[in-house]
Amino acid sequence: MTMNYTVLQRLQRTMLWTAMFCVVWGVIPAIAQAETARGVVFDDRNANGSRDAGEPGIAGVHVSNGVDVATTDAGGNYEIGIKDDTIIFVIKPRDWKTRTDKLNISRFYYIHKPEGSPDKRYKFRGVEPTGPLPESIDFALTSSPDPDEFTVILVGDPQPNDRQQVRYYANDVVVELVDSTALFGMSLGDIVGNDLSLFDAVNAVQGVVGIPWYNVLGNHDINFQATSDQFSDETFERVYGPANYAFQYGAVHFVVLDNVYWTSANGSEKGKYEGRLSEDQLMFVANYLEQVPREDRVVLCSHIPLPHMGPTGGPYSTHDYPRLLKILSSHPHTLSFSGHTHVNDHRFSGSEEGYTPTEGTDHHHHNVVTGSGSWWRGMPDTRGIPLTPMADGAPNGYVLATFRGNEYRLRYKGAHMPEDYQIAVHTQEVVDVANSAAAKVVANVFNGNSKSKVKMRVRGFGDWLSMQHLPQIDPAYKAAQQRDVILAEGKRAPLPAPKVSGHIWSAQLPAGIPRGVHILEVESTDMFGQVDRGIRLIDVDELPAK
Repeated sequence: MTMNYTVLQRLQRTMLWTAMFCVVWGVIPAIAQAETARGVVFDDRNANGSRDAGEPGIAGVHVSNGVDVATTDAGGNYEIGIKDDTIIFVIKPRDWKTRTDKLNISRFYYIHKPEGSPDKRYKFRGVEPTGPLPESIDFALTSSPDPDEFTVILVGDPQPNDRQQVRYYANDVVVELVDSTALFGMSLGDIVGNDLSLFDAVNAVQGVVGIPWYNVLGNHDINFQATSDQFSDETFERVYGPANYAFQYGAVHFVVLDNVYWTSANGSEKGKYEGRLSEDQLMFVANYLEQVPREDRVVLCSHIPLPHMGPTGGPYSTHDYPRLLKILSSHPHTLSFSGHTHVNDHRFSGSEEGYTPTEGTDHHHHNVVTGSGSWWRGMPDTRGIPLTPMADGAPNGYVLATFRGNEYRLRYKGAHMPEDYQIAVHTQEVVDVANSAAAKVVANVFNGNSKSKVKMRVRGFGDWLSMQHLPQIDPAYKAAQQRDVILAEGKRAPLPAPKVSGHIWSAQLPAGIPRGVHILEVESTDMFGQVDRGIRLIDVDELPAK
């Protein structure tokens, strides 16, 4: 059995820092009694969740307490240190699967809270008392070969505020995922909008997709009555288990991190939080990466963006991002996803920010499109579901991430939109035949980024022209938002004010376009070589004198 830090070493370090704190501040802290958990990870050949005769232990499987990472011995045995508020979990290895419940939520953990959650004043209950530590905490795995290539569904912020909005999510986003061939799905935080009783309703909706569904903690998924960050996720833990965990499919290792740090003790839904990672979380990432082959892909999943996302993401970022990049530098193939900002955006980090693998690769962070778009606002469509575009002009929806070995590609999917709808093309309604070059073309390439190449042409009239990547407000969204403010008439929340979009390209039409109806075509080639086209018909005519 191997372990990055032995229980004794960690206890010694904790006691040293505690003693120093006491000397300096003259306080006597209450220290939770540390224990050692033991158990077996076994081959659950009859898939009943219990270890029966003839079901051997599995060697080389990782088990964690959220900080340390232990590895099972030849008999599948492990041991690891815990305290009175610990969730122990098995890290799903390649070619095995963990048990899932009837709603396809993975149950790969054991919660150790002998006294239960400190939730007497909580609006939503936490974990019931679990009692004494069992003699053996066993984890069942079932053999399940992972495909060499697989796709993952990533949804940012479903965020329903009530049951009606759960139904919007169901019939706008999830309905088109039914019978998906994706290997699993993941909600990237803000699973609900403050009402944690809606977890069950959202789980029931996501469960019908028929694949395992993983969840990330968001700032609208926490217990606002918590007096510290430590106890802000008690309801989440009761429903989903650990807020920090990892699992593997194929050559890809997914690490989920709760980077919503709760700082308010006022019990207010408008309390303070920030993007932050603790020392324990950074230690967990470092300890797990020591077990990950260098050539594999490492994918981090959080709610708040890890880097500062520039003009589209506002001030949202994670304080400890440079330290995290330093840890990730041991692996050249890394990627991360987040939600939270309700825009779709990308950021690439290299040596200037602390990501320094010897191969010189960048760390790619993708801030993912949200399922709720602009919080389920906007006029209803013919289905009665709000037309809830995001403030960067892109439709609400989700991202499909496809992995093959350590390679990947990403695909944007607008909810209730055709799969090939990847670009919105805007220009003026009528183009002046006497001065067509004065007309500006704006292309919103929904999943475009700094590595995309975008060009345009008027079909049958001249060559392709390169378009300039210039972050700006989407003019069509701006006009729609202004109309929606009037239509809302104080009866509902209107679409939010537009945000600068990081996926806008622009250019001027060529001069000399003759009178008539012409096909304006925009073509985008993304960083994965995927080619998309958007078309708009333009009316070129003589404009009346002003």
